[in-house]
Amino acid sequence: MTDLAHYITDYGYWALFIGCLAEGETITLLGGIAAHEGLLHWPWVIAVVALGGMMGDQLLYFAGRRFEGRVISRLKGQEKRIARARRLIARHPMLFVIGVRFMYGFRIIGPVLIGASRLPPSRFVPLNILGAILWATIFVMLGYFGGQAIERFVTGFDKKLSSLLFVALAIAAILLVRFWWRKRHPE
Repeated sequence: MTDLAHYITDYGYWALFIGCLAEGETITLLGGIAAHEGLLHWPWVIAVVALGGMMGDQLLYFAGRRFEGRVISRLKGQEKRIARARRLIARHPMLFVIGVRFMYGFRIIGPVLIGASRLPPSRFVPLNILGAILWATIFVMLGYFGGQAIERFVTGFDKKLSSLLFVALAIAAILLVRFWWRKRHPE
């Protein structure tokens, strides 16, 4: 087992949990790839990713409830995004809570604004859990099956080169999706 594989096996779940507290898409996809490679177990990857994402959003939600005015006043230059989020929260609070993880640019600010909107915890918590499970399952499985497709492509390469190429292709795919999203949805 290589040193990197050893570290992933020993610390991978902790890295996934910490990485998913705030953002998480990239590390979640990499967790799926690690599961595909047999370094981590995919059900545990999904559980850890969902837990990290859910807990991160819970903390941001309660920060928004507690410090609503102070937090929002510090988000200078985000007025358009804040106004858009508030409209979405007012019209479709349940869908916004579940979908905020999938909306580029709202991953961090969304839960804060939901908390500031005074949506009760009794509504937020179950929807947040559902959203975290959906998000974790989708992104981990994208990494898992993406890893499977890339592995077929690089089967003939040396194992170290194929691992490096595999990670580089996964990162390139993530960056391309983000670039495409930014072009389609300018702020």
